[in-house]
Amino acid sequence: QVQLVESGGGLVQPGGSLRLSCEASGLTFGRFAMRWHRQTPGKERELVAGITNDGAVTTYADSVKGRFTISRDNAKNTVYLQMNSLKPEDTAVYYCNAFRRLPQFDDFYWGRGTQVTVSS
Repeated sequence: QVQLVESGGGLVQPGGSLRLSCEASGLTFGRFAMRWHRQTPGKERELVAGITNDGAVTTYADSVKGRFTISRDNAKNTVYLQMNSLKPEDTAVYYCNAFRRLPQFDDFYWGRGTQVTVSS
């Protein structure tokens, strides 16, 4: 069965860096676009970054452009989010998402999340 497992979250000071990882299993990883979302209590989950299945195209929320970088290693079935110059407002649970658009439906899966806390 499909499983997405995030790791790399933790507590970091403002201006610091973290690298999140999401390892996928149970799917053909190279057929899926990958995305990172984040969510804080009482707020909607928001898209942070996305990358196409072949890694050719990336997209970022305006709030993280220039600070975050999404990448993937299809040989390792893993997508990464390098987070630099972190701000307190980046504090959230970060979720990994695998997405594939099919003629009949959209196929998608979620990880369970990893907590990122940015605080002095």
